[in-house]
Parts: sequence; C-alpha cells; structure tokens
Amino acid sequence: MASAHQWQLAAALLLLVIILASSSQSSWARTLSVDSSMRTRHEEWIAEHGKAYKDPAEKEARFRIFKANAEYIDSFNSLHAAASSYTLSINQFADLTNDEFKAARNGYKHITSRSSSARTPFKYENVTQVPSTVDWRKKGAVTPVKDQGQCGCCWAFSAVAATEGITQLTTGKLISLSEQELVDCDTSGQDQGCEGGLMDVAFQFIQQNGGLTTEAKYPYQGVDGSCSATSKQPAAKITGYEDVPTNDENSLMKAVANQPVSVAIDASGSDFQFYSGGVFTGSCGTQLDHGVTAVGYGVDGTTKYWLIKNSWGDSWGEEGYIRMQRGVDAAEGLCGIAMEPSYPTAA
Repeated sequence: MASAHQWQLAAALLLLVIILASSSQSSWARTLSVDSSMRTRHEEWIAEHGKAYKDPAEKEARFRIFKANAEYIDSFNSLHAAASSYTLSINQFADLTNDEFKAARNGYKHITSRSSSARTPFKYENVTQVPSTVDWRKKGAVTPVKDQGQCGCCWAFSAVAATEGITQLTTGKLISLSEQELVDCDTSGQDQGCEGGLMDVAFQFIQQNGGLTTEAKYPYQGVDGSCSATSKQPAAKITGYEDVPTNDENSLMKAVANQPVSVAIDASGSDFQFYSGGVFTGSCGTQLDHGVTAVGYGVDGTTKYWLIKNSWGDSWGEEGYIRMQRGVDAAEGLCGIAMEPSYPTAA
C-alpha cells in the first residue's frame, strides 16, 4: 500500500504534467493563432498583387518564404522605429527569397576596377560651385519610373534614364527611350540582355548605333529578343560618355549637379528588397550588382542623401525611388555608389 509520501509525490508529478500540458497547449494555440494571422496576410497579399501559384505545394512553399520575410520586416520596423532613418514594408517581392530576388532584379556586371589608362575625361572636374540640392525630376529631365520585371537588365534602364536626361537638357524634349532596343541589339560584347551588362558599354552602343529609338516604337518586353529594324529609327543621340573619378563623392556631386548620372550599387541585401521610405543608411557591401540612376541629391534633417531612380516599378520604395545616404566615411560611398559612375555626353 502506497505511503502518504508516495501519494504526495505522485500528486506533485501529476500537477507538473498538467502544468506542462497546459503550457504546451497554450504555446501551440499561440503558434496556431500567429500562423493563422500570417496566412490571412498572405491571402490578402496574393489578392493585392494578383499572384497565382501552380499548385498547393508551391503555395505552401511561397507562404513559408512570405512568413519569414514578413517576420523580418515586422521585427526591423519594431526594433528600429526610433533609431532608423528608413523603413521596410511587405511589397510585391515578399514571397521571394533574397537570392531569387537578386537573380531576377539585379544584373550589373562588375568585372574589374577601372585602370588609370582607361580613364576618360571628366568635364566637370573644375566645377567649384554646385547647388545645395538638386532634383532633376522637377526640371523635367526624368521620365516616369519603369519596371524591368523578371529580366536582369538594370544596366539598360540605368543607361536609358541617363540618356533621357541629357537629351532633355540639350534639346528641351523629354523622350521615353527604348530599353528593349539595348536588350535585343546590344549583344556583341559584355552586354547580354537579361543576363546582365554595363552602362558604359551601353553608352558605347548608343553612340555607335546612331542613337536610340523611342519606347513607343520599340516597347519593353522583359525578355531577350531579336533586334528589330526599328532600332535604325533613332529619336535621341549621344556623342559618347565619361566616367566620374572613382571613389570620389564630391566629383559625383559635381556630375549630378549637371545631369542625371548612371551609378552601380550593391543592392544585394534584404533591406533593399523591402525598402519603403526614408534615407537608406543600412549596411551593404561593395560587390556592385545593380545599375540605377542618380537624379539628384539633398539633405533630410542632418542626413545627406542621393536621390536614386530605380527600375523595380513605382510601388517599390518611395514611388520607385530610394534616397541613399551621401557623404559616408568610406571612399566608395554607401553600397559602392561612388565606385563606377558614368554619364553620356551630347552636343
């Protein structure tokens, strides 16, 4: 027959089991509630962006990616709300891993550093006075934000935006030019359509081709195609291009004060993927992988920034733009923005 002590021990063990079971059920219930809430967010996101998955297995896999991204975004905004100068949001890229996103949306070919023998003239070298702020959008030299889609031809969008800018400044006409012409026709060298390219090489092609035709005549398809005869109907011409001195934000500022400039950045981080607003001051490297266009600069409070036109559509960032911190200590600039800037020239 069990002793009183044994009965007390058994009762204590039973109570412990009940407590643990209750705690486990409570934890399970909380997990289920969070998971249910996240699934609701995913369904709402699917409806908002018109997403369609081929089968339940793909949908479940994409939900898991969406959940991980959403938790990261929520955590970042919660932890950095007071200290950070920028915010993140769940955007159209929320069901992509960062590797998938980079493969589809970036495409700048950073090969080697510029050699001194290959350095071009820099016509703004002796500029001594520049405005404190510049926004080429307000001066009519920037077309609406475009979307490269699932094609890694950021280099073409960057080169075209800079060419559109110098065309407006020299002719007074803002013309939307064709990125697809570069994707289809500029393929004999390092530029390889959706597989990536370089803005300098694109400028060389535009010059040798006698210019670029309009977006209207040669519309963007977002895939590699065959070069059309329409490419021989140029609407804008350039005389060449010049490189901004490497690793020199002051020289870059001189150039941007005079025209929109193509720049390459390291846009590989998740914070780029989900950037939604503010001055980006996040951590990033200098492995240049994305071509964009600097269309101005300014100051937000005490933080200096570059105004950057991107090619991921106008629902990303600040209506398609990102403001990136300017004047950082590193010579390369934030995310390597000062490493390889260049701009087209025109008569």
